[in-house]
Amino acid sequence: MNRPGVRVLWAVLLTAVVISVSYQLPDGARAMPAPAQANADILLRGIAAFSNVATDRPGLRRLITTADLVAPFATESARNNARLVPRPENAWPQAPAGFVVQLYASGLEMPRKMITAPNGDIIVAESSAGRVRVLRGVNANGSAAQSEVFATGLNRPFGLALYPNGANPRYLYVGNTNSVVRFPYQTGDLTARGAAETIIPVLPTGGHWTRDIVFSSDGSKMLVAVGSGSNVNDDEREHHRANVLEFTPDGKNEQVYASGIRNPVGLAIHPQTGDLWTSVNERDGLGDDLVPDYITRVVPGGFYGWPWYYLGPHQDPRHEGKRPDLKDKVLVPDVLLQAHTASLAMAFYTGTQFPAQYRGHAYAAQHGSWNRARRTGYKVIYAPVVNGRATGEYVDFLIGFATADENVWGRPVGVTVAGDGALLVSDDGSNSIWRVSYQGNSRPAGGAN
Repeated sequence: MNRPGVRVLWAVLLTAVVISVSYQLPDGARAMPAPAQANADILLRGIAAFSNVATDRPGLRRLITTADLVAPFATESARNNARLVPRPENAWPQAPAGFVVQLYASGLEMPRKMITAPNGDIIVAESSAGRVRVLRGVNANGSAAQSEVFATGLNRPFGLALYPNGANPRYLYVGNTNSVVRFPYQTGDLTARGAAETIIPVLPTGGHWTRDIVFSSDGSKMLVAVGSGSNVNDDEREHHRANVLEFTPDGKNEQVYASGIRNPVGLAIHPQTGDLWTSVNERDGLGDDLVPDYITRVVPGGFYGWPWYYLGPHQDPRHEGKRPDLKDKVLVPDVLLQAHTASLAMAFYTGTQFPAQYRGHAYAAQHGSWNRARRTGYKVIYAPVVNGRATGEYVDFLIGFATADENVWGRPVGVTVAGDGALLVSDDGSNSIWRVSYQGNSRPAGGAN
């Protein structure tokens, strides 16, 4: 018990503060005990940064580096799939002090990627239903004022992007699992004004099925994420997979933008630099703490190692001796996340509602682990970004989606910044969207405060 990492973890738990004040709840918020807040002066490093859902706290800061990597098979590879349960009566997402969490929408069918239209409409892919929905406005209780089905008949839609960039888009692009289509669109449309037009007729299918889409800042490139078909195979079935692919907006001139990225689920363009970023699920089967998932700025032409290497020149033992020519070409991602957290969609916070220390950073939803003995993930984090570059740390922001016995009622997937500066989080465990807004320092810590 005298290891430095353990002492740091105990310090965090012992210095956590529960704030309790008298206040009036906004409509749609739930009165709950405030969660402990992490001491912002403590940065957990190394093994102390590894956690499970029982030790997460809003504001907890972590830093994992390649120096912290354990050996492959240091622990057995677990199969610990989440047991999804209905949200308990006393359960609600928990955010840092001063924030309020309200239920924006419920009764959806696998809500996943979301984007915000120029007029503030929220466009969400309901993947299992094969449709896209538009949500508009906010009622006094924090719920959406209007909900309309925009389009149906899609094939596991995930990626959503408006084109061209700016206040007057003409199309809504949708990433099906096997294609990219677009609908004619004008700001304010609640339903599609025309049939889908196929832009990319064929994308690889099977295995990882999400296909995110973003456009470069100048509108010249359409970037499409295609995850691997397997955990760690290197056969011909992985051709043009584990890549970010580049096309022109009409779906032509295909090329590989970056490679060796096992499952780049979420894509985002940095609003100032124009750089592409991605949120990645790394491989499984090497033990509880390998291989870290990650968030990174994507270097054009960069190679990130999968399936032969990971996080620089670390060779996957299942491919021992293969591809020595690539060993020194593997890029190390910017922000290493705890292994198996399943980081999905991401977005940069571009609003002004949140206090300054929360602005400009990369927010990512973590769907949660299955390949770890103790559950990890099931939360929303943010990775601090300064002058367009990540610091390497990440911070717990929204937690509370698991029960004390590590069953799971919520699984965060998508994040988007609403027109008023609130952060919206889609959750395909409870089939809901949560709205996180800042109400000031008079509010206590907690999820529904």
